[in-house]
Amino acid sequence: MSVSPAELRRIPLFADMTEGHLGDLIGALSERRLKSGEVAFRAGKVSERFDLLVEGRISLLDGESEVFVLEPVAPLGELGAVTQTKRSMSAVAKTDTVLLGASFDKLMQFFEAHGDIAFPFHHNLLRVVASKVRRDQRRLEEMRANLITTQKAMKRMREALLEADDTPLHDLLFEELDALIEQNKKGHYVVEPSNALETRVRLDDGSVRKVKAISNERLILSCKENQLDTGDAWTGVLLAPDVELPLSGTVDSATTGEVCVDLDPLIDDYAIALERHLTKLQMLDVVL
Repeated sequence: MSVSPAELRRIPLFADMTEGHLGDLIGALSERRLKSGEVAFRAGKVSERFDLLVEGRISLLDGESEVFVLEPVAPLGELGAVTQTKRSMSAVAKTDTVLLGASFDKLMQFFEAHGDIAFPFHHNLLRVVASKVRRDQRRLEEMRANLITTQKAMKRMREALLEADDTPLHDLLFEELDALIEQNKKGHYVVEPSNALETRVRLDDGSVRKVKAISNERLILSCKENQLDTGDAWTGVLLAPDVELPLSGTVDSATTGEVCVDLDPLIDDYAIALERHLTKLQMLDVVL
């Protein structure tokens, strides 16, 4: 089973590529057949292959729920396959299926040997990513607007409960609303520091580790060697151009590559300083 260059050019990833280039690319791909019900890949697994669906149908699943059904000719998670990121959904053959694909290593070897094909492919991939970023930004703006509206409404309801007669139901509703309002504050959302505002942590042994992600409740550190176990107490000093703060917490998980820490609450002055730093990180995350 094969696919023609004309069919591929209908896919944005292959738009404007010459027939010769597409023919060479198709020739570098190998066939893989899946039986109905067979898993192509699972959510949470690092992408290892680039595949094109050329025959049959593939179900994309979020958990156990079917979100979408792919039909030929279609790339199967092209962005993750090239960047080796984790799959966000699972893919399962809905019918007997034929895929054309290659492993990440073989695909990169092909592009290294065929730069004239690699350039338009990656250019188109960049356009696909830019389009996705625009869509995601629009959705995030809509979600942010909805969140702000919800926060204001919950604060009004909380004030109304304070002014009403005190009953056990009022107490329960007030506590629930107060907890939701606090949880929705932006400081609780994990942000990945950019190189423009380098954020690190100095440990008790004097070593310095890069912060991979941080919120006012959670800290994820990069590490090559790890001697910590889940449940261990943890202390360190946050180092950034605009702040230096002592932190403590409990190790939630630890692997060779990273350590995740649940942070202890900070005193008010430190909490305010961390909040300012997180706000700057979040602004850079939007701008960059």
